[in-house]
Amino acid sequence: MNSKAQSILSYLGILWLVAYFAGKDQRDDLSRYHLKQGLGLIVTSILFNIAVVVVSSISSALGGIVSMVGIVFLVFLIIGIINAANEVKKPLPIIGKIFEDKFSFIDN
Repeated sequence: MNSKAQSILSYLGILWLVAYFAGKDQRDDLSRYHLKQGLGLIVTSILFNIAVVVVSSISSALGGIVSMVGIVFLVFLIIGIINAANEVKKPLPIIGKIFEDKFSFIDN
């Protein structure tokens, strides 16, 4: 699996595992960068979805409004895939800078 394919797969949820394990021997700086960005996006969206469930259980009207914000994660996913396809190391908007130096296990 080449670096570009690893980078693109790293944004697609469960396929992150495929990109991580299948391309371990061919990983370069670009694929490591996008693996970190993709994992950060996945973790952030899971935490956000848990928060939406909690808010929805408290107030269904407020939960509906908050769940519409989930579209932002879809936009981030599309931006990440475009950056990976163009082979550009550009952080995701708002949350991307946070994950540039996290997840050190990916560097190994």
